Amino acid sequence: MAEHDIHDFLKSAQKDIENEYKRICKRAIEDPGTAGDQGEENWARLLKNWLPSYFHIVTKGRILTESGYASPQIDVLVLHPPYPQVLLDKKLYLAGGVAAAFECKTTMKASHVKEAVKTAAEIRKNLPHQSGSPYIELNSSIIYGLLAHSHSWKGESSKPIENIENTLWEADSENVDHPIQNLDFITVSDLATWQTMKTTYLSPKLPFYKGEIEKIYGKDGSGTSSYVCAAIGTERQEEYFSPIGVLLAGLFSKFAWTFKDMRGLDSYFRKVNMMGSGQGRMRLWPLSIYSEGIRQRVYNGQLSNGGLYDEWRIAFF
Repeated sequence: MAEHDIHDFLKSAQKDIENEYKRICKRAIEDPGTAGDQGEENWARLLKNWLPSYFHIVTKGRILTESGYASPQIDVLVLHPPYPQVLLDKKLYLAGGVAAAFECKTTMKASHVKEAVKTAAEIRKNLPHQSGSPYIELNSSIIYGLLAHSHSWKGESSKPIENIENTLWEADSENVDHPIQNLDFITVSDLATWQTMKTTYLSPKLPFYKGEIEKIYGKDGSGTSSYVCAAIGTERQEEYFSPIGVLLAGLFSKFAWTFKDMRGLDSYFRKVNMMGSGQGRMRLWPLSIYSEGIRQRVYNGQLSNGGLYDEWRIAFF
């Protein structure tokens, strides 16, 4: 696909983040606290500029669940439009009003990935149980991600993508015991974006469940979760590609399930290829990831295949 004007806007946004990183690094040793605050504001500004204006974008707060659990402090939060004005500065944000939350780092390290995966899983384990459809049971009501200007693996022989992926999957195996707990995004502005993709349980009763598919998923079928990485300079990646573009398009795609007025732009972003080309590993899940109420229907292959925003689709982001 040829380069589109939207790609110019995204490259400009990415350049702004890169310039801010250089500026912040000049003073980071003198005052790392202020450097971190500036980095958070960069990401908050990006979200304010690109997401619909009805969202409230706030910094530095904890998520408070119905059970009384309070998360660690989170750097940037996106709140639902009806969130009470009087509570916007209280720094304990009600989980039912949080649409997304992000940890922000100026220079990403392996420990940051581990902490983000652990925190994302802990928050989801303390949210009310969701049931009713495959989509609802696999996707948390709160999107959770890790954002960074750059990374710490700058040596000539360093392999930052491999390092992040290995750390991500190690942390996933240690902390995630259900796909709803997956970290949704990792974005390193000058490197890549990882986003989670989930596939519903593939029933052996489905007509296409034969041959190679059975070899991959086994005789009883399975559900999967993946962290799909789209990186700068990889094979089949267009020159206009931007990790920030993947993040924003991914957010629109996820928000569009709840906010129907975002679906037009979600469709537009797909058509102009903001997602780029990506690939990733896959983790298999058993049928028990679903509640008893829908498990039998899913096992029998009573799923749809193709329509966007259908909670019974075979596959979705």
